[in-house]
Amino acid sequence: MNRVLMIAYHYPPLCGSSGIQRTLRFSHDLLSFNWQASVLTTHLRAFEKTSEDLLIDVPVGVDVRRAFALDARRHLSLFNRYPGWIARPDRWISWLLGALVTGFLMIRRQRMNVIWSTYPIPTAHLIGYWLSRLSGLPWVADFRDPMAHVGYPEDQVTWNSYLRVEQKVFAQATRMVFTTPGAARLYRERYPAKADRIRVIENGYNETSFEMLNTHSRHCVLNPGKVTLLHSGIVYPQWRNPNELFAALRRLMDAKLVDLKCLRVRFRASEHADFLLPMVSAHGLDEVIQILPPIGYEAALAEMCAADGLVVLQSADCSDQIPAKVYEYVRAQKPVLGLCGTTGDTADVLRQAGCKYLASLESSAQIEATLVDFLADLRSGISFAVNKEFVESASRRFKASELAELLNEVQTEQLARIDSAQ
Repeated sequence: MNRVLMIAYHYPPLCGSSGIQRTLRFSHDLLSFNWQASVLTTHLRAFEKTSEDLLIDVPVGVDVRRAFALDARRHLSLFNRYPGWIARPDRWISWLLGALVTGFLMIRRQRMNVIWSTYPIPTAHLIGYWLSRLSGLPWVADFRDPMAHVGYPEDQVTWNSYLRVEQKVFAQATRMVFTTPGAARLYRERYPAKADRIRVIENGYNETSFEMLNTHSRHCVLNPGKVTLLHSGIVYPQWRNPNELFAALRRLMDAKLVDLKCLRVRFRASEHADFLLPMVSAHGLDEVIQILPPIGYEAALAEMCAADGLVVLQSADCSDQIPAKVYEYVRAQKPVLGLCGTTGDTADVLRQAGCKYLASLESSAQIEATLVDFLADLRSGISFAVNKEFVESASRRFKASELAELLNEVQTEQLARIDSAQ
């Protein structure tokens, strides 16, 4: 059995990020492909929110080590203020030192073959960088999304620190992995000399979690007598702003094309209720829009399966990214309203899955026209075609097989280098 050290901030019992599922499912499913994972993450104190519901999914055979770490904002601030240098490239930079000691001992004692680290906490890649240099092991850096991107991070000093981490990764890592073709294309253009090291392994859904849903939870009615559309997950004010959707709804209701009493649009676990609520009131949609708190992972999947339709929000600025929830939407096999434009990676995935209701998030006119057709088809009970082959290929187990192939590839290269050196 080969062994991989997985370095990830996002791991149970952390609560509040869909990124948890990527590392969690890899650590579980890799075992089927002859790779035993051990996980290096942070001490529980570093998690702002925790939930016990995902701990049951942590595989019994996976060794999880939690290195010392503090959250600069919560643990090192005075009157909610702290110097910027103790939070660059991120608030958990204190994780680095303890993780190097713990990680190096794990490598020596467990005879690791490959190191794998995952963003969006840059410190995870710094840990991977130094452990790879100290141990000589091959390193796979899982970026997922672009790191130093146009306009992100907004603070220039922080952006510069992200860029430095990114450059370290491309100088040391054996492979760099992204979750979308667009992000991979961006980095092949940015680092042409390393283009052949870049791979794409998309996010996915966990089939086991869907199989565990009981019949009642799948078919419960969210709002009896009403059509319910659901957006599940974070609403980023800059990149998933639903203002134009609200404007379109308001016009449709004023024109009597949508009955206020027969529609509900639900936002689950938006994390930005303070941003959404004034917008909802400004459009006079208080009776239509539901803003609800987070629920457990399986309960959230059940809610997707019970909704009449599912909503994707993605701005044109993020055309090279795909919300992780999209794959769970696809598996739920419910009609999807894709407010993500008609081009870009999110639109491509939805189109491959069989979705035809696409509009720009920035255009209330496009949303209005698409929404009329979407709601009309929902009411008529029209059958929505689903590309079952694509759905199967989007499972996290399938993605784990792709990662296992990549790990085999880098290990083979490492052995070849050792042989040639001897």
